Amino acid sequence: MLKSKEIEMGKNFWKMVFIGGWFVVLLLCSTVLVAYEAKEVINPETCFTCHSEVKELWNSGKHKVKMDCTQCHSNFKDHSDNPEGTKPVTNLNPENCGGCHKNQFESFFMRNMNESARVEKSLLTDRSPNPLWDKLMMGHGFTKEHNAPRSHAYMLIDHLIVDRAYGGRFQAKEGWQYVVTKPPVKAWEVLEDRYPDSKEHKPFIPESGAAANPNCLKCKTNDSILKWKYMGEKDPKAKWDRTSNVVEYVKDLQNVMACIHCHDPHATKPRVVRDGLIQALTRPEADTLWHKDPKKTGIKVIDFREFRKIAILDKYDTKLQCGQCHVEYNCNPGLDQKTGEKVGLADIRTNHFPLKDVFQIYDHYNNLGFRDFKHTLTGGLLFKAQHPEAEVFWNSKHDKAGVSCNNCHMPKVKTKKGEVFTSHWQTSPRNYIKETCLQCHQKWTEEEAIYTIDSIKNHIKGKMRKAEFWLSNLIDKIVEAKKAGISDDIIKSAQEQHQKAHILWEWWTAENSDGFHNPEQAKESLTRSIEEAKKGIEILNKVLSEK
Repeated sequence: MLKSKEIEMGKNFWKMVFIGGWFVVLLLCSTVLVAYEAKEVINPETCFTCHSEVKELWNSGKHKVKMDCTQCHSNFKDHSDNPEGTKPVTNLNPENCGGCHKNQFESFFMRNMNESARVEKSLLTDRSPNPLWDKLMMGHGFTKEHNAPRSHAYMLIDHLIVDRAYGGRFQAKEGWQYVVTKPPVKAWEVLEDRYPDSKEHKPFIPESGAAANPNCLKCKTNDSILKWKYMGEKDPKAKWDRTSNVVEYVKDLQNVMACIHCHDPHATKPRVVRDGLIQALTRPEADTLWHKDPKKTGIKVIDFREFRKIAILDKYDTKLQCGQCHVEYNCNPGLDQKTGEKVGLADIRTNHFPLKDVFQIYDHYNNLGFRDFKHTLTGGLLFKAQHPEAEVFWNSKHDKAGVSCNNCHMPKVKTKKGEVFTSHWQTSPRNYIKETCLQCHQKWTEEEAIYTIDSIKNHIKGKMRKAEFWLSNLIDKIVEAKKAGISDDIIKSAQEQHQKAHILWEWWTAENSDGFHNPEQAKESLTRSIEEAKKGIEILNKVLSEK
């Protein structure tokens, strides 16, 4: 009897296993079916009915072979039901590109552990050492914190946390541990707002500044590329513009600037997206370094429904692509050069690219009628450069020899499997001398290449220190003359000499190669800075001696 019951129980057990197994299979099938039905299948031609400007790009590119719109876009049904009211969702996360372009993606997010975080340029050993830096730039936000660049992988969080930008309101959740967070980094997974109840853009901690504005972010992230009208103008379709509250704006950002800044995802061709650069390349004056370059790369500007623009390049040209950010541009409020009145972000001059060399900048900004800040001691109106690497490299010896930014900063490298690809770890050539310098200077050793680099940089830094000495003397002399009651017209003449000398010096504190990109131009500029400063001192000494 017991044995028959055991047999019956065994049959029931296997029956339950059989039924349960089929239940699991059916559940899995239904899940797959639901997922399949949920995935939107879109024929690109359906999109091209409205997006004709994208059709031409798409048909000329490589992505059309293996991909469709769903790779980067979703929410098609809602968009098709209400085209103007509901936009498709676009995946701007760089990891989307990294799914196929693994080597490029992983190299882009490499860290340089030899470049510390938050290294102030005002250190005695760095590019613009104190005490003269704070004196020469007194009245400008960069005296609050002015850091040397770190890896591109950290550009957004490093911008958000710097003391001069947001008044100290954004801080790391885990303190200094944030500096070694492994990239890619999501900004708001690492940082927090310590003053969330206030939307006011102001200093919250001592010796900080609130100098950031929406224009600043155009070089830090692509997350708002579809929410920003050309040149940051106001538009009902634009969520953000030049005058937006930057505290609210940055809460909408997570990822660093990456692939789509330089690579068009539809055409799979090189491009630029920075509106200020496109405006410079197309302005009627045709007065930029690019316009005057007989070997300039051709561009084709595409206007997306009078909202935003891109420029497709005839070929890869890193002077333009890197020059979207590594360039002098005005991205901040300032002062009218003639009246001294404030120039706010509503003014188009606050999103402006000169794209000219250091010897043209004084006249350019005079014609534009713009100065960055008022010097606290002299009362004069002065200029502040942003990282002008592209203009400095233009017409240098390396440029004329056919060398491009990528040859030194993004060379071809090999994987462990022997695959050759373009490294996207934008870093100093000293981090891969064999793949960079020694490709041309084949008789050099690695030690000789580094020795040459350091020799040039140290020579130019020495010239910068001399220029700072004479600028400091000119500032002291202007202060002395004002106290002595020297007439306003003489003071203004000396202040203009200060502006001339200041530009020819400060350009090189903003440029991140210590003049290596164009040592001849750097030396000439700094020599002229000394001469202009001495002229200003001479003007005042003459008047003071006669008083």
